Amino acid sequence: MANAETAHKPVMLEEVLGFLPELEQGLLLDLTLGAGGHSEALLAKTSQLVRLVGLDRDPAALALATERLAPFGDRFRPLHGVFGDARDVLDQAGINNEAAFVLADIGLSSMQLDSPTRGFSFRFDADLDMRMDSDDDGPRAIDLLDRKSPDELADLLHNYGDVGASKRFAKAVKVARREGKIAGTKDLADFCRSFFGGQGKIHPATRVFQALRIAVNREWENLDSLLKALPTLLAPGGVAVIISFHSMEDRLVKHAFKAHDAAGTLEILTPKPLVPSRTEQRVNPRSRSAKLRAARRIC
Repeated sequence: MANAETAHKPVMLEEVLGFLPELEQGLLLDLTLGAGGHSEALLAKTSQLVRLVGLDRDPAALALATERLAPFGDRFRPLHGVFGDARDVLDQAGINNEAAFVLADIGLSSMQLDSPTRGFSFRFDADLDMRMDSDDDGPRAIDLLDRKSPDELADLLHNYGDVGASKRFAKAVKVARREGKIAGTKDLADFCRSFFGGQGKIHPATRVFQALRIAVNREWENLDSLLKALPTLLAPGGVAVIISFHSMEDRLVKHAFKAHDAAGTLEILTPKPLVPSRTEQRVNPRSRSAKLRAARRIC
């Protein structure tokens, strides 16, 4: 556990804390709890009367964060669920309070990426699973390869990963899968290398794995649902901070904030997204593509 905690570096932590309102009491929501790094800093910076609810769909992350945040006692409460369903999950848990601060750090956590068994990374030979919630009975990445038609798979790869030659690649993958040439992550990564050619700066399997992961976990659908629900989560004057790692995710956040601003429900606090400092990018290379946007609930 300690090693995982040490390896986990909360992205843009100082920028996140900079948007935290001054509170004597109230509710904070971390809708992508992960290893609990952001939540730990939020709880440490606020008074004893401030509570935090941490939501995550990954049971392993919940267990790790619960252990890490145990020193804060009943100020912290973990909940299992998907951030796109946050309002329903909170209601079912009897938490009807509106929050003074909402954080969502969208995308894959370092813990998941570094797991040798869950199929998120082709650095390890594992099953093509990629489910963030290992208890979810939804389709795995291998199921998408099997069940999607070539055209459906091509659209998935193009829309979620901007994979080049997606139609030809999808057809080739379907054939390779039927012939038993693709079973796990290493097989798929090797197939991508043989299909797309040289590795260059970015491994040719990177976009393919990204597209499958986003589709398996319905990440963009959940982000859209969360963005629509933000005014129902925030108290008047409350602040929402969204960190995204993909250009399409950032566009979703940007357009949703603009729509809420036009409707008079949210005030945009970041006309342009904030990005990690050069120092942070050097220390934590996985932060390089991060973009942070914030908005305040209008009283």
